[in-house]
Amino acid sequence: MFKAVVVLSVLACFAISPVFAEEAKPMRTIQVTGHGEVHQAPDFAIVTTGVVTSAADAKAALAANTKAMTALLAELKAASVADKDVQTSNFSVQPQYDYGQNNGQPPKITGYQVSNTVTVTLRKLDSVGEVLDKLVSSGSNQVGGISFSIADPQAAQDEARKAAMADALRRATVITSAAGVKLGVITSLSEGGDDAPQPVVMMRAKSMAADGAPVPVAQGEQIIGADINATWTIE
Repeated sequence: MFKAVVVLSVLACFAISPVFAEEAKPMRTIQVTGHGEVHQAPDFAIVTTGVVTSAADAKAALAANTKAMTALLAELKAASVADKDVQTSNFSVQPQYDYGQNNGQPPKITGYQVSNTVTVTLRKLDSVGEVLDKLVSSGSNQVGGISFSIADPQAAQDEARKAAMADALRRATVITSAAGVKLGVITSLSEGGDDAPQPVVMMRAKSMAADGAPVPVAQGEQIIGADINATWTIE
């Protein structure tokens, strides 16, 4: 009876060993990264602007700055810019020094400079150039920069993801076809890369023929991108 059990155990091992051998074979896979992009026109702009004033004493410099900033904010309100779209981003009062040769003495304060800057969101892109012109005319002597963006990029982002997946499938198909093998099933998917909207400068001409024409502004387009990492089995 004992010998029979031993024989059966050995036969069972031989019976299942091919299965283990089959499972031990490494899975053949192919991994590719697909990229997709959607170009979309921006729908709002962000402008940083403000006023810098100088005077012999801090009080005078502050008074001049307050007057100019009040006029600037009034101009924004007249341009139908909502209060929520105007935010103070910097305010400073700095002494101005004379660093000339003072025979080892500390630098002498010659006056004070006051800077007040606001960040403005402009939701009417057709009026950006006109608003910039009015801001400078009202007293703004500091424009830090202008950028464009998209308020709701989600739909475009999803389209970019679809394009990225299609690109990944195309690449995998081309590679496996060239290798003489067939594409199997997807084993993993992941998203990567920078999907933030990126500006693409595309000039949109504005007339500058007449004096006093609005500031020319190139709105351009945004690139919304997506990357998909996909792995397939190879048959």
